[in-house]
Amino acid sequence: MKRKLGILISGRGSNMQALVEAARLADSPYTVALVASDKPEAAGLAWASDHGIATFARSPKGLAKAEYEAAIDAALRDAGVEAIALAGYMRLLSDAFVARWRGRIVNIHPSLLPLYKGLDTHKRAIEGGDSHGGCSVHIVTEELDGGEVLGQARVPILPGDTPEALAERVLAEEHALYPRIVADWLRR
Repeated sequence: MKRKLGILISGRGSNMQALVEAARLADSPYTVALVASDKPEAAGLAWASDHGIATFARSPKGLAKAEYEAAIDAALRDAGVEAIALAGYMRLLSDAFVARWRGRIVNIHPSLLPLYKGLDTHKRAIEGGDSHGGCSVHIVTEELDGGEVLGQARVPILPGDTPEALAERVLAEEHALYPRIVADWLRR
C-alpha cells in the first residue's frame, strides 16, 4: 500500500512537480495526498490542482505561528498524510510542529550539508573556493538544516561560475535526487 505524502511549498514548486511525477510511477511507494502553501498565490498550487492533487493554502499574515501551523497540521492530517516533504517551503517550522511529525519530515537543501546551512548557499560555495556545490536531502529536526543526511548530489563549480548558473545546475540534480531519496526513505 502506498504511503500518503504531503508537500509544503512557497513558490512554483519545481521539486514538488518532480515528486508528483515520480509518485505516478508504478513502483513508487507513495502518492501525493496534499500540496500546501503559505502563499495562496503560489504557482505550484495551481499546477498541483491542474494535476488533480488536493491543495491547501493559508497565509500566515496576522496569525500567531502556532495558529498558522495548527491549520497546516489539520489539513495534512485531514488528508491522511503520513510524511511531509518540504519543496521550496521558505518558512522555518516551529520546534512543536517538528516534534509532532518527528522523523516524518524531509527537506532538500541546495548545499552539501553540513556545509552552508541557511541561505545564499551557492554564493558561499563559490566564494569559499569549493570545487563542488550540490544538494542534500535530510530529515528535518529542530536544528536548521541539521538532521540526518539521506542523500546528496555533487555538482562541479566551474571557472567563472555565478551563483545563478550553479543554482540552475544544482536544481536539475535536485529534481533527480529528491524523488529517489523520498522513495527510498518511505520504503524503510
